[in-house]
Order: sequence, then structure tokens, then C-alpha cells
Amino acid sequence: MGIGTGIVLVVIGLILVLGVIPDIPSIDDPTLGWILLIAGVLGIVLALVMNQQRSRTRHVEERRYDGPPR
Repeated sequence: MGIGTGIVLVVIGLILVLGVIPDIPSIDDPTLGWILLIAGVLGIVLALVMNQQRSRTRHVEERRYDGPPR
């Protein structure tokens, strides 16, 4: 899940929590909204942490010298 997906989940979660849309039958809107909101925030945080780790990665090239060629 990337940052964009996390933002979408946060927006949908806030819409459900605040009750902007009418009630959906057989679904508890605020509970589903909180679940989506928390999942979106966690997705954004994890994407940022993974992106930070990826930018700190260093590549080391190792060359071995056994002596002059025969």
C-alpha cells in the first residue's frame, strides 16, 4: 500500500465517521470509518518509513585481487 492508497482510505474513513453520506443499511458506518481511518494512517506511516529506509541504502562493490595473471 502506498501513500496514495493511505490517503484515499483516510478520506473515505473520515466521510463515514463524520456521517456526510446517508446511512448504509446493514453496516455500522462510524465503526467502518474508524477502521478505514486507522488503516489509512498506518499505511501512510509504513510507506514513509519504508521510503526512508530505501533512501539510506548504500551499495558496496568489493573487488578481490589475487595477484598478477599467469
